[in-house]
Amino acid sequence: METTPSTLSIFDRIGAWFRESVFVKLFTIGFLTLILLIPQSWIESLVRERQYRASSVVNEITSKWSGPQTLAGPVLIIPFTNRERIDKGKNGVEIREWKQEAYFLPEQLDVNGNVSPQVLHRGLFDAAVYESAIDLKATFVKPNFKKLGVAAQDIHWGEAQLAYCLSDLRGISDNPVFMNGKAVLNGEPSNQIGFSTPSASVSSFLDDDRDVEIYTTAVSAESAGPSGTGIVTTLPWQTEADFNGTVTAKLNLKGSSLLYFVPVGKTTDINLKGPWANPSFDGEFLPEKREITDKGFSAHWKVLHYNRPFAQEWTGTNTVLSGASFGTRLLIPVDQYQKSIRTAKYGILIILLTFVSLFLVEIIRNIRIHAFQYLLIGAALIIYYTLLLSLSEHVGYNVAYFIASGATVLLVSLYAASFLRKAGMIAFFGAILIFFYGFIFVIIQLQDYSLLLGSIGLFIVIALVMYFSRHITWYKEEALAQDTPMGS
Repeated sequence: METTPSTLSIFDRIGAWFRESVFVKLFTIGFLTLILLIPQSWIESLVRERQYRASSVVNEITSKWSGPQTLAGPVLIIPFTNRERIDKGKNGVEIREWKQEAYFLPEQLDVNGNVSPQVLHRGLFDAAVYESAIDLKATFVKPNFKKLGVAAQDIHWGEAQLAYCLSDLRGISDNPVFMNGKAVLNGEPSNQIGFSTPSASVSSFLDDDRDVEIYTTAVSAESAGPSGTGIVTTLPWQTEADFNGTVTAKLNLKGSSLLYFVPVGKTTDINLKGPWANPSFDGEFLPEKREITDKGFSAHWKVLHYNRPFAQEWTGTNTVLSGASFGTRLLIPVDQYQKSIRTAKYGILIILLTFVSLFLVEIIRNIRIHAFQYLLIGAALIIYYTLLLSLSEHVGYNVAYFIASGATVLLVSLYAASFLRKAGMIAFFGAILIFFYGFIFVIIQLQDYSLLLGSIGLFIVIALVMYFSRHITWYKEEALAQDTPMGS
């Protein structure tokens, strides 16, 4: 006996409607897509966790070598006696005396630095460190103590010193050589220099708004008490007549990631070079001249005292020479995390386009695809990102992308063979997935044009969906006949 729609029970009709309704199928696909957003967010968290882990390991490596270095100096320090009259009324006048220090910056500062980078490894991660040879020459003019209101007899020329402020004294790899004219000076480490420089550290984070990984230089004042750390040399002067304003220094300095300088000269000229093909010039000033080749880089800065926010001379301690440091950053970009997080952001788009493709195949070819099959395909598309991340830490992003994409396309295509059955349909569906992953790869590589290319690509995809769905009959003929007025 043939079963007709009129003989079906209401439950059978509801079941048939759920199986055949396009609306229910679209609702199911949308619901599965929303469900897959949960593991998609986990993937992004995993990428950030791995990126944070990489930064932590790099910081640990560099902390045992030597930290980022900022060099400020030389600064001429000359003590003098300061006096204050205190009127005590009937008890007369008391004169209070104490020793104070005056600080003078050089008229001209010339620095030539040769940076020799190297890469240290720990597990999957690399850190850029360096050794540098720095030749420094400074010229001072004789201090004008009259402008400071200090009498000649109150100046302690025999206690004059030169100070070099340095971020990390562990980076001194050889005995430095300091000279004043032809006189060799003896240097001593100190953590009580009367001025300090900001200490720089490098960190990285992924910017959600711009989809890029940004390396930032965090700057903070020295935390070891009120004064800075560095090297102090005693000058061989006894009287004003012994003044010699020519100072030279040779420093062999180790550091990691950053090599910064503070422009203490009234005119500061700094030249840096080194065999590093990907330097970044950071800080408050960019170099006037630069040359970057596959074999290395060279850069020249020229900074005037008008460009910096501190004076040429001052008295008193606790002065921070901040707001003017600059130099070179030597970092190994961990771009697999940046690119992985950007790729993961397109994950929901890949899932949605894949589901839409399957839905159109289901409607056009009259093939039944169960919701569980949609779910398994979506799960494979999610697992793809963990595969991409783990492989990229070993073989780099580009190679990992091709391996992970190829494996995922092969897996999903072989699974789709269970319900598509025809070889042509299977190959067509695999080609669609290859197109999607190829399109995303091109967007990731062309960062400056990613928005433009992505918008054009999505427009083309929507146009293709419209084209292939133009002949689909969304309503049954019986329903159309019922809706047609009689006699028309």
